[in-house]
Amino acid sequence: MEGNFPNEIEMRIRNEEREQVKKLLDVIDSKKAIDTIAIDVADKTIIADWFVICSGSSVIQVKAICDEVLDKYEELGLTLRRKEGYSEGRWIVLDFGYILLHIFYPEEREYYNIERLWTDGTTEVIRPSEE
Repeated sequence: MEGNFPNEIEMRIRNEEREQVKKLLDVIDSKKAIDTIAIDVADKTIIADWFVICSGSSVIQVKAICDEVLDKYEELGLTLRRKEGYSEGRWIVLDFGYILLHIFYPEEREYYNIERLWTDGTTEVIRPSEE
């Protein structure tokens, strides 16, 4: 019985994280982000449990997506640890601890192709339209 207790707690935490990721996807989707995807990387790296990746069609849209997330992250129960790349608006990273949000300008996203680095046949992926 004792051996199952940490697994139950871990599962509850993972489910809560998954729900926060879905809420974050809704915020991103409200700004018409392109090709949004959330990738569960918890078993692949220690830097985060989730990578959320999206694109904007212009620098203005990339910044608008970032601004919307910055306006709403506290409502989602997230804590912003760091923001990088905003002034250039070509690859913005928002660090929420267990979630790293990458907002790309399309050319940078294609060049770096970080989805390829972090996905495989066993990786959980969530898209905005999924329940």
